[in-house]
Amino acid sequence: MATTPVIPTNITVHLGRPNSNAENVTVPFTDYIKNVASSEIYPTWPEAAIRANILAQISFALNRVYTEFYRSRGYDFDITNTTAFDQAYTKDGEVYENISRITDEIFNNYLVRTGSVEPLFAQFCDGYNTTCPGLSQWGTVTLANNGMSPLEILQFYFGDNVSIVFNAPISDNTQSYPGVALRKGSFGDDVVIIKRELNRIAQNYPAIPKIKFINGVYDLETENAVKKFQEIFNLDADGIVGKATWYKIKQIFASVKQLSDLTSEGLTISEISRRYTRELRPGSQGLDVEALQYYLAFIGYFYPYLPPIPITGYFGEMTRDAVFAFQSYYGLPITGVVDGNVFAKVEQVYRDAVAELPANYQSAIGEPYPGRFLTEGDRGESVRIIQGYLNKIGQNVPEIPAIDVDGIFGPLTKGAVIALQQYLGIEETGAIGPVEWAEIITLGNNL
Repeated sequence: MATTPVIPTNITVHLGRPNSNAENVTVPFTDYIKNVASSEIYPTWPEAAIRANILAQISFALNRVYTEFYRSRGYDFDITNTTAFDQAYTKDGEVYENISRITDEIFNNYLVRTGSVEPLFAQFCDGYNTTCPGLSQWGTVTLANNGMSPLEILQFYFGDNVSIVFNAPISDNTQSYPGVALRKGSFGDDVVIIKRELNRIAQNYPAIPKIKFINGVYDLETENAVKKFQEIFNLDADGIVGKATWYKIKQIFASVKQLSDLTSEGLTISEISRRYTRELRPGSQGLDVEALQYYLAFIGYFYPYLPPIPITGYFGEMTRDAVFAFQSYYGLPITGVVDGNVFAKVEQVYRDAVAELPANYQSAIGEPYPGRFLTEGDRGESVRIIQGYLNKIGQNVPEIPAIDVDGIFGPLTKGAVIALQQYLGIEETGAIGPVEWAEIITLGNNL
């Protein structure tokens, strides 16, 4: 295999032996490594031992993905969680803070042998209850206490012809870390990129101060914005864009844009029938299917048991697979068909997902659609949010009259909604459906 390995954005784990009828979960690659490391080793070990173990775990997992060990054999997953074959992964398992931090720093480093591009199949065992030809996890503690570096520990077990590949590219084309930390006084194109991305993130995380001058100089403004970003995302708030902060900025920037795209792309219907009189199945098409796809796509951003799907209005194989996964996870008959009961469950999970998201995610998705039309006579926080956004838009679009932000959907609010619909050239219902919600939130956030 001649291609250069890349770090997968996600990895699919089979929660059992390869031939077992067990659940598959798809999780971010970094989360997988953090989980494995927290399951396999102890956070109190010397840092050199922890780093050596994590590098072996990364390399092991990448080898499975790169060689398509399971997929080439007809399986629909990349790796199992059975230690007889692979690494210990515990669904929803605890992750230790220092292990998380170290993984963020080294997740795209891996081991190779001299003259090879394939990630090393870095076999390991605990060295206490079991022994194997590869790395001894408890043995790494002794070697680290004797002063060995992570690479020296790994070479002790795997041979002197083992080296570390640093900063491998990521499969979603995320721009690679430049190799040198950016800090106050740094300059160049990378600084410009970080400033722009932080400002875009700040639209959804308003605690991050906006950077006024988007130039190539890393100034005090930039340092303060980076510090606040680091505080929000549980990084060391030193104001320096090292490797962990670089990739976290890239991750959140991509997430904000993807979820904004989802909101804009997925909510392209002027009306959704809330009462389903027919079943949706492969081959179905129309607004009902589009609504189903939107809810499943939204849920899938936060719950990895659902595969990503496009919002097309056509019930194809990808939608069927998402329905299969949803029905399996929630103990429904696995039919791939969506009747009224299944759709009601999808809507319930969507509403629960919105309600349970942390505050920073609530803002990251630009106020999630409440899951139903808002019409005259409604009251509550969703109405208040829309009124505030309508007033904000009205400052730039004089056709939209100012209204009281009181959380009451009265005649004046309805008039403002109709004015917006006229401005957008969509059906003038005077109600806030998915398309109006998406347009209002997007317009308001872009001002």
